[in-house]
Amino acid sequence: MTITDTTSRTRLVLTPDEAHRTAELAMEVAGRYRAADDPEFLQEAPLLAARLPERVQRFLRAFCLDQLEGHCVIGGHPVDDSRIGRTPSHWNDETRTHHELPEEILLVLYAALTGEPFGWATQQNGHLVNDVFPIRQYEHQLLGTGSKKALTLHTEDAFHPYRADYIVLASLRNPDAVPVVVAEADCAQLSAADLDVLFADRFHLVPDSSHLPKNNTVLSEADRQVFTSIEKIINDRQPVSVLFGSRRDPLLRFDATHMTPVEGDREAARAFTAISELLERSRRPCALAPGDFVFLNNHRVVHARSTFTARYDGTDRWLKRINITHDLRKSADLRRPATPRLIG
Repeated sequence: MTITDTTSRTRLVLTPDEAHRTAELAMEVAGRYRAADDPEFLQEAPLLAARLPERVQRFLRAFCLDQLEGHCVIGGHPVDDSRIGRTPSHWNDETRTHHELPEEILLVLYAALTGEPFGWATQQNGHLVNDVFPIRQYEHQLLGTGSKKALTLHTEDAFHPYRADYIVLASLRNPDAVPVVVAEADCAQLSAADLDVLFADRFHLVPDSSHLPKNNTVLSEADRQVFTSIEKIINDRQPVSVLFGSRRDPLLRFDATHMTPVEGDREAARAFTAISELLERSRRPCALAPGDFVFLNNHRVVHARSTFTARYDGTDRWLKRINITHDLRKSADLRRPATPRLIG
């Protein structure tokens, strides 16, 4: 079977039989492990993922080999609204029972087909699988847990050298059909002069505030230490390029809000405007129905989210997110033996 056997370059919908078998697998595995970050489960995840439908495995294999677009969706997963319960009010509620564990398990299984899942010790208290839903106190902040402030186009964690190769979002609930907005630039439309500048280290990046101590639980000096590497990046402010890799088919590192040209560099300012406008023109919504799993190539596409009105009544938009790397070893200097999947 080749990639031409798939029905779409961006979307695969499970058949009823595939959906049933996938849900059964997730429920079975959820019954064996206490959490999605259980070390034994993470060790076994690639073997368990081999039991996912063959059509799904082939689709994701093509995605990882860049035979598809920079994003794709696997849809048709059943979500039991009553089982998962109400959308939580905050991710830091350690008392809640994760009735949505099967969905977290499936997210890790999909991650195991595309690479190695990892997390950030500096984000959501080091949870491997992150929650994305509106939180009242962040309503007007530029965060995934905000709502009244739009998320601008960005590479996930663009500031970090060990950022994810892929991001996967699983939609559990989305009553107002708020999409993920994706954009993929055709860099052939840029001038040669702008390309030269964008490949040069002439741009500054800073982390978004989700990685800062104020948005995490810091109870001890040990907790405080995990933010050391983030603070070093902030303080050093070493310039980076927007584009890297092959000039014929460049990879992208971009953040419309947290990235700026080096001060006084007019050529960098001009080139940054050019690629910003190019990405804005290529924006398109990616629907997120309950049961949709969205895969983003974090080096090819940037993503965003429009504003929406949060309800705060247990029925709000609720996504799960996981980071994936091709090579877990490259971040070894920033991971601790006690938390081998967390950078920080």
